[in-house]
Amino acid sequence: MEVKTKSIFAFCFFILAFAAGISIWIYIRKEPKDNGIPTALRKGLKTDEALFSSLYNESKPVKTYPKSEAVKNVRVNGNIGLHNKIVDTATWRLQVVRKAGDTLFFSLDDIKKLPRTDVVFDFKCIEGWSQKTWWTGVRFSDFLQYYHLNNEASFKYAGLITPDKEYYVGIDMPSIIHPQTLLCYEMNGKPLPVDQGYPLRLIIPVKYGIKHLKRIGTIFFSNEKPRDYWAERGYDYYAGH
Repeated sequence: MEVKTKSIFAFCFFILAFAAGISIWIYIRKEPKDNGIPTALRKGLKTDEALFSSLYNESKPVKTYPKSEAVKNVRVNGNIGLHNKIVDTATWRLQVVRKAGDTLFFSLDDIKKLPRTDVVFDFKCIEGWSQKTWWTGVRFSDFLQYYHLNNEASFKYAGLITPDKEYYVGIDMPSIIHPQTLLCYEMNGKPLPVDQGYPLRLIIPVKYGIKHLKRIGTIFFSNEKPRDYWAERGYDYYAGH
């Protein structure tokens, strides 16, 4: 008798829980959208962002490894923004939109003249995999300082867009000026492969792979959150780990 009572109770509890879940799902589906997803879900993501932002320490580096531990076959974590034909690096230019609205243009040689920096870290993808990978480039913070973009560094966010404008990310300024964040032009000691963002990509070890924009076309700065491809599709805007 006791077993039968417990079974009935468990069955009723399951039915109520299932009904509650369906009701919540219907309620969320009917909610107004905030940047592409229901308001309740976006509020949860914003709460996570506020929490992780408060714990962020720009002086704390991500764990690094010797180059010998870097994998030779580096996985590609997406190809959005890479479909157009690659231009010759002799004519390619990085566009940086200044605060005043004027645009600066930088060749790959303009970027390479800055001190080289290597980072070997555990690249983490939101798909659930990670790899120890070796990247070379210039610190984003060094780039800003060398080209007198210190005023732009006072903004809250930086936005990056591929040349075809298909992929775009918004990144909080403390993270993008982290000393391990690179404007990267080499992988495993060689020029970036086409599918890894040739000729220039972002490497930002404090973030998941969705923020490591490949084939940078334009960089701009804002006090409002720039558009972000995956945040508009329901992912966390901050995307830190």
